[in-house]
Amino acid sequence: MRLQRRRRKRSNGPVKWEQDNSIRERVVRLVVDLEIDWVVPDLVYTFRSYNSTSNAIARIWGLNKVWQMAINHDPAYVLEVISERFDKLSERQKDEVILHELAHIPRNFSGALMAHSHAKGAFHDKLDKFIHDYRRK
Repeated sequence: MRLQRRRRKRSNGPVKWEQDNSIRERVVRLVVDLEIDWVVPDLVYTFRSYNSTSNAIARIWGLNKVWQMAINHDPAYVLEVISERFDKLSERQKDEVILHELAHIPRNFSGALMAHSHAKGAFHDKLDKFIHDYRRK
């Protein structure tokens, strides 16, 4: 039996990033409505990317400690939505994707990221609570 390799998607040029205030407004609304009080919305920067070959719908990037020290900046995060995938979702699905990304932010808002751990009280428990609270509102 011969294994087939997955073909890489072709890009229509370089990835393009733009700051996106509509995503930012969505993040602020979710953080306030769901009382995710450890997330500082002013330190979550939101971008929309185009021409990505990623299979992801959205990603979150953390500014880790060494970078914070190098550029003298507080802990911060970048939430990126992949336009080609994110834009096809319903409004509810978009909110749930953003909640998934916010669940990666640890309670100490350190610039680090939480992995998709299956340990008790970890990522999936937090995400389940976010989604449950979101669906109740």
